[in-house]
Amino acid sequence: MASKRKSWDFTKLESLSTKDSYRTLVSAIVPRPIALVSTQAKDGNVPNLAPFSLSPRRPKDTRNNILATREFTISIISEGFAEAANSTSVESPADTDEWLISGLTKENSDIVKPPFVRESAVAMECELYSFQDISVPGSEVPTVTVVLGLIKKLHVREAVLCEDGITVDPAKLRPVARLGGTTYGRLLEGFDLPRPSWRELRDEYPKLPRP
Repeated sequence: MASKRKSWDFTKLESLSTKDSYRTLVSAIVPRPIALVSTQAKDGNVPNLAPFSLSPRRPKDTRNNILATREFTISIISEGFAEAANSTSVESPADTDEWLISGLTKENSDIVKPPFVRESAVAMECELYSFQDISVPGSEVPTVTVVLGLIKKLHVREAVLCEDGITVDPAKLRPVARLGGTTYGRLLEGFDLPRPSWRELRDEYPKLPRP
C-alpha cells in the first residue's frame, strides 16, 4: 500500500517558510551534478573558485565576474578531491582566494583567462552565451541568476575515456553529486535501458487498457 502524501502549496506564504521550502526541495531533487566554476574579476587581480551547487554567497561573486568578463571555466568534481572542492564554499570576504584555501592547482586555459582545475578530469572553457536573473514574485531583486555558457574548449583526461576515445566512462570519472544539506553522493553503479521502439509498440498500443 502506498504511503500517504504530504503536500505543500507554495502559492500560499503560510504553507512553508522560504528556508524550509528550500530544504525540502534540495533534499528531493537529487542527485544534482556539481562542479567548480572559476572566474576572475574584471581587473584580473581577484580569482574566484566556487562550487555549484551551491554556496550561499559565492555565486554572487561568480555571477558578477561572469557578467563583467563574459568568461569562466567549469571543472567536474570527482571523489578524489571532493573535500578540497567543498572547502571553496567557505563564507569568506570577497577578496579571498579560494584556490589557496582548497590547495587545488590552476591549469592555464587556452582560450579564456580564468584557469581550470588541474585535478579535474573534465574541464570546460566557457564564454557567456546568455543569462537570466530570477526574482521571487512581487520583487525585482534577483535571488538567483541562470547562466548559459558556450563551451569553447573541452579538456578530458584520457584515463577516464571509454574505449571509443570519445565518451567519458562515469565509473572512471567517479563524479560527485550533491544531495540535501551537507550530504554528497557517489556514483556506485549504472545500468542501461534501451529506448523503446515505436515500430515495435504501435501494433500493441491500441490494445492497451484505457482508464
